[in-house]
Amino acid sequence: MNTVAKPPHDRKLGLLEVSLTKQRLKPLWGTALDWVRDDIEKIIIHSNFLDGAPFSWVTIAIRYGLKDDEKPDYQSINKKFGDLPLSIEIDTNKLIDASINELKLIFERTVLVALIDAGQRFERPVIALKEKLDSL
Repeated sequence: MNTVAKPPHDRKLGLLEVSLTKQRLKPLWGTALDWVRDDIEKIIIHSNFLDGAPFSWVTIAIRYGLKDDEKPDYQSINKKFGDLPLSIEIDTNKLIDASINELKLIFERTVLVALIDAGQRFERPVIALKEKLDSL
């Protein structure tokens, strides 16, 4: 029987920050990411996104760079912890003076774009994620 590895926690979505420029990460960015993670994780759970998937959770590295990616980059599913590692770049320039609400919108769009792409690639249900994206 082929089972998917589980993480040592109950999270279904993990968001990480990586700077590709000399711009220092701002605490407000991490706060906004935490809010986005909690909101979108609920959608992942209620939409059954992970049921029957070859991964037990998704991690997305938000790369603070100089462009906005339209699709995420993929790594192999982590055999030890069971996550699908994705990364996607955001243009740092639009984050620098953004309010907390503007940051949430930017991060929500970025995370949803990455999850919808992954969902389509792995034939997961993405209707709820698309509805959320359309409502932004």
